[in-house]
Amino acid sequence: MTAVLTRRPGLSRIRARAAGSPLHLICLVLVAVVVLAALLAPWAVPHDPNAVDLGNALAAPSAAHPFGVDAAGRDTLSRLLLGARTSLLGPLGVVAFSTVAGIAIGTAAAWRGGWIDSVLSRSTELVFAFPGMLLAILIISVYGEGLLAPVIALAVAYLPYVSRLTRSLVLAERARPYVSAYQVQGHSALQICLRHILPNIAPVVLAQSTINFGYALMDLAGLSFLGLGVPALTPDWGRMVFDGQTAIQHGYPLSAILPCAFIVLTVVAFNVVGERWADRIARRAR
Repeated sequence: MTAVLTRRPGLSRIRARAAGSPLHLICLVLVAVVVLAALLAPWAVPHDPNAVDLGNALAAPSAAHPFGVDAAGRDTLSRLLLGARTSLLGPLGVVAFSTVAGIAIGTAAAWRGGWIDSVLSRSTELVFAFPGMLLAILIISVYGEGLLAPVIALAVAYLPYVSRLTRSLVLAERARPYVSAYQVQGHSALQICLRHILPNIAPVVLAQSTINFGYALMDLAGLSFLGLGVPALTPDWGRMVFDGQTAIQHGYPLSAILPCAFIVLTVVAFNVVGERWADRIARRAR
């Protein structure tokens, strides 16, 4: 008797299809460029981003100022480069806090079960009923403008997404035989979660955190546009759009259009990369 074996598509072929997408590659390059700009901005800016030159206000692009200057005479390119650091640092704080806290809450709820699961799950569901932007505005009204208050508020608002995802993943992992085997061997719950369960679910949580990063960037830029984010003199893409309103009124929209384009492209790039990672993980699981 001869057995006919049908071979499923190899993981390498799946990775090649996922990684070979032109849109995915473009977004990866864009993410790398923005991150490098944020890291190297203090040494790469051609001019002082806060140097005011009212006599040169709203000047057109030139060799000295490739992207022109804003209504206060500040170099737009320098503020874009240095603004990348602030614009990425805030979402990074939101994602870091919400991911760590969400993983801890979701893992505890799934592992302990019972009333602990009910209390933690109902608590996170209450957060869904309170808009993150409104919470950020309330906190800023109490503590004043700055980056810390909106980061904390949005991190609390994003926490339930990570917590609920982690809970469902841990519940699925806990039902697997290897968890029971480790329990029989005398491993503690903390050891099993840290050494085995969390590494298994980390790719999925990482993909979700990448998507959350793009949303957090957009929310923080919106707060800065409303004048509720970083201080006025701090280079920030959202703040640049707010400052560019004056230039638009005088027929010079470039200083407002450029930061808008950077925000949109960066958010799209992070979302595409995150969704692609999630799709690769789902393909691998199947």
